[in-house]
Amino acid sequence: MTSPSLPWSRRSFLATSAAVGAAFTVGTPGPAAAAADASSAVDDEFAALRAKWRALYLGEGFSPTAEPFKSKLAALGTQAKAWQDAMAPATGSLWPDAAFGDPDPDTDTESYGYSEKIQTSYERVRSMAEAFCQPGTGLTGDASLRTAVLAAVDHLGAQVYNKTQKQYGNWYNFQIGAPQRLLDICVLMYEHLSAAQLTAAIEAVDHFVPDSLVASYSGTSTGANRIDLCRVLALRGVLDGTAAKIALARDAVSPVFPYVTSGDGLYADGSLIQHTYVPYTGSYGAVLIDGLGKLFALLGGSTWAITDSRRQIFLDSVEAAYAPFLHDGLVMDNVAGRAISRGLVATDTLKVQQDDHSRGHGIIASVLLLGQGASAEENARWRALAKGWFTRDRYNDVTSGRTLGVAALSRVTALLGDTGVKAAAEPTGHRMFPSMARATHRTNRFTASVSMSSKAITFYENGNGENIRGWHTGSGMLYWWAAGDSAGGGQYSDGFWPTVDPYRLPGTTVSRKALADGEGGTWGAARPDTTWVGGTTDGAFAAVAQDTRGLSSTLRARKAWFFLDDAVVCLGAGITGTDGAGVESVVDTRNLGASGTARLTVDGRTRATALGSKSTVQGALWAHLDGHAGYVFPGGAALTALREERTATWKSINGGGSDDPVTRRYVTLLADHGTDPAGASYAYLLLPGASEARTAARAADRGWAGITANSAAQQGVRVPSLGLTSAVFWEPGTAGPVTVDAPLIVQIREQRDGTATVCVSDPNRAVKAATLVWRRPVASVISKPGSVTGAAVGRELKLTFGDLGGTGGQTQKVTVKLA
Repeated sequence: MTSPSLPWSRRSFLATSAAVGAAFTVGTPGPAAAAADASSAVDDEFAALRAKWRALYLGEGFSPTAEPFKSKLAALGTQAKAWQDAMAPATGSLWPDAAFGDPDPDTDTESYGYSEKIQTSYERVRSMAEAFCQPGTGLTGDASLRTAVLAAVDHLGAQVYNKTQKQYGNWYNFQIGAPQRLLDICVLMYEHLSAAQLTAAIEAVDHFVPDSLVASYSGTSTGANRIDLCRVLALRGVLDGTAAKIALARDAVSPVFPYVTSGDGLYADGSLIQHTYVPYTGSYGAVLIDGLGKLFALLGGSTWAITDSRRQIFLDSVEAAYAPFLHDGLVMDNVAGRAISRGLVATDTLKVQQDDHSRGHGIIASVLLLGQGASAEENARWRALAKGWFTRDRYNDVTSGRTLGVAALSRVTALLGDTGVKAAAEPTGHRMFPSMARATHRTNRFTASVSMSSKAITFYENGNGENIRGWHTGSGMLYWWAAGDSAGGGQYSDGFWPTVDPYRLPGTTVSRKALADGEGGTWGAARPDTTWVGGTTDGAFAAVAQDTRGLSSTLRARKAWFFLDDAVVCLGAGITGTDGAGVESVVDTRNLGASGTARLTVDGRTRATALGSKSTVQGALWAHLDGHAGYVFPGGAALTALREERTATWKSINGGGSDDPVTRRYVTLLADHGTDPAGASYAYLLLPGASEARTAARAADRGWAGITANSAAQQGVRVPSLGLTSAVFWEPGTAGPVTVDAPLIVQIREQRDGTATVCVSDPNRAVKAATLVWRRPVASVISKPGSVTGAAVGRELKLTFGDLGGTGGQTQKVTVKLA
C-alpha cells in the first residue's frame, strides 16, 4: 500500500529546506546536508509506520467485489452514512443518543454512562473514517463524508476530549477507549487533517495518557490494559514523529512478558489472570494477544522493533495458554469473565452477536497476525492450527464475515485459500491450570473443561452492570462438547446465558438460596474461603477436585472429577447446608435451542416429554439424551429430570444488553439433596456423545469402573481396563490400594509396556512432607522429580515427598517398572 501524501510538519519543512540549500552547495556535502538526510530518513520511517498501521487497520490483499467483503463493505458504507446523517453537534453530544456531557461529573455509575458515550462517539467517527478509506463502501473518498469526519473530530475535541478537560466516569474511556479510536482516525485521515487538528489531538492524548501511566507496572497499567496504553503511546508518537514516545511504548511492553506468581499476567502453568482474581484468557487475553500482535507488526523492522528476548514467553503462550481453551473455532466461556453476558454488541460496522465463537475467531485471527513476528516453525504450526479451528467450526462459519472486521477477515481468508497449509487436528490430552482453577480435557470423543474457585480465584466476575447473575459459574461448572454433536458447538453460544437457570448450571452443586444481582461484590470480590482446588494429570487422564463453598451461603461440598478417554466420572460427598433452602447437584443442563425436542430416556423408558414436565425416578441406573450424552449412575440414584422452555433477555444479565426476548428449551438432570442436607453425596458417569445403546451397555458393565471411596475424607475410582487408579485425599487415609499421610490428589496409570506413572499434586500448596504407599509390586523407579526424597520398591511402592508447597499445585510425576 502506498503512503498518503503528508502535510508538512515543522520537521519536514526544516529537513526539506536544508536539503534544498545543500543542492546549491558545490563540492562535498557538509554537516548540514548530512543532518538533513538523516532527518528525512527518520520522517520517512514515521510515514512508513503510518502506512503500516493503515494496512493493519484496513486490511490488504482482498477483493472488495468478492464475498464476504462486498457485503461487509456495503454494510459499513450504509452504517457510516446513517451516522453521518444523524450527526447533530450540540453542547455535550455529537449524536442525540450518545450524550457525553455529564451535568455532575464524578466516578459514579451515572458518570460511567456519560464517559462511555465519548468512546461510542469516537467509535462511530472511526467507522465513518474507515468507510471513507475502504474501497467498495459507496462512500470511498466522498467529500461530504470527509467534511463530516473532520467536523466530528473538531466537535469532540472542543467539547470533551482536549488538554483542559478533567477526566470523569470510567478511566478506561479517557485513557484507552477514546484515544485509541481518535488516533486511528488521525492515521486514516492524516492527509486531510490540518496541523492545528493534529496538534489538538496530540495535546489531548498527552493530557489523558501521560508517560507516567506506564512508569509503574501496577494498578490499571498491567496485562491487557498495559498493552492498550502502549498502543496509544506508540501511535501518538507515530502521528507527529516523536521518537521518544514510540521508544517509551516499546519499552513499556516489556513488563508484560515475564511470568507472574500473583495478580495480573501470564503464569508459568499457562494461566492468564486479569483483575487480580479472574481467569481471562478469552477476553482480556484476547485484547492482549491482539494488541501485542499489532505492536509486533507495526514496530517490526523499524528502529523501535520489540526485541526483548522475553517476548518468547508470550509467543510460547499461543500453544501453552490460548490453544487449550480454543475448540473448533470457539474460546471457552470459563475464561471470558463477564464477557459471557454480552449479547448483541456494536462493532465498527454493525451489530453482531458476541459469543464464544466470535471471541474465538478474534483470538485465532490474532494468532495469525502474531505469527508474522514469530519463527517460521511457530508460524507454520499456528497457521495449521488456525485452519483446523476455523474449518471445524460448524456453528459459525468465519467466511460468513459475521465475526471479524475486514482486516482480520482478509488474513483469515488468505489462510483458508492457501492450499499449502494443512488443517491440524486439535491435540488430545489434559491440561491443568492450577493458578486459575481451570482444567481442559480432550480425547477423540469429546472436549471438556471445568471451572472452580478458591481464595485466589473468584466465583464469578461482575462489573459495569455485566454478568450480574454469573454467581455459580465457578462452583464446578462442567462444559463439554462431543465430537459431531447436534448443536455444532453452539451449546453455550445459542442464547444460553440469558435463558439458562443460573442456579442449575451443568456440573455444579449449589444452594437454591435466592441471591441478589451482583451478589458478593464487583470485579472478582466474591471468593470462597478455601485453597483446596486443583488436580493431577499424566497428560492424558486426570483427577481434579474442588472444596466447594457456596456464595453467600453455608453450602459445603467435596467435588471430584476423573477425566478418562470416553467419560468423566463425577463424585460428590459431604454435601451440607443450613440456609433453609434446597440443595441440588446438577448432573447436566442441556440447551436444546429454540425448538429442540431431544428424547430423554431413563433406564430405557421415555421421560419428561412435555414442556414444563418433571419426572423423578428412584434407583435410576442410566439416562440418555438423544444427540447429546449418556449418564450412568453406579448402584442407582434418585434422578430428577426437567424439560422446560425459558424466556429472558440479555438485558436481564447485562445492563447494556438487548431487551428483545430470547426463548430456549432445556433438559436438566439433577440430584435433589433436599433442604439443609447433611453429608449428602452423588456419583455418576458422563458419556459425551454416547448412543443410547453404548450408555446402556456401560451401565450393565458393573466392573468397568469401581468407586473406591466417596466421602468427605476420600474420593476415588478404579478402571481396570485403563489400568487407572485415582483418588482425592481430602484427609490422610486409604482409597483402594493407595494410602497417603497428607492431603493429596493421586493418579496411577499402568501401561501395557510394563511401566506405570504415579502422579501426585498438592492442591493446597501447603504439604511439607508426605508418604504414599501403593500396594502393587514394583521392580524399580525409572524417573522421579526432585520433590521425591525417597523411593522403596518390592511388594509395594513407597514414595516419600519433601516440601510440595513450592510446586504451584502442579503434577509431580514418577515413572516405575512394574514387577
